[in-house]
Amino acid sequence: MRAVIQRVSRASVSVDGAVTGAIGPGLVVLVGVAREDDGAAADYLAAKVAGLRIFPDQEGRMNRSVAEAGGALLVISQFTLYGDVRKGRRPSFDRAAPPETARALYDRFVAAARGLGLPVQTGVFQAIMQVELVNDGPVTILCDTERQI
Repeated sequence: MRAVIQRVSRASVSVDGAVTGAIGPGLVVLVGVAREDDGAAADYLAAKVAGLRIFPDQEGRMNRSVAEAGGALLVISQFTLYGDVRKGRRPSFDRAAPPETARALYDRFVAAARGLGLPVQTGVFQAIMQVELVNDGPVTILCDTERQI
């Protein structure tokens, strides 16, 4: 699984003009699922996101997690994180998991994050979404479960 994690002061996601999820300070997490991913990858990624120390402490150093900072997650599925542009000009999405597999692992990631005590809002799986955010810092982190060892 892959995630693009952005620290935000606020963010929202809408489908057909209706807001489906919104947060104040916290993290926007764009989640992509690969064909070879499993439940362990979803659990690992949720724990990694929850534990990232990318919020400032009293001295301004990135030393607190989203929970310690009192933040929330806005989790959005994004199969395009597995777009391969090495050949040609049109991305290939061969490594992205099929929708039924991706939905199950996306849902597991969301459930795992909630299980860690984090408030979680979401987009709508497979929908065309409009995401609005104010990146705080800016801070943007890439995380890939393939590289966990």
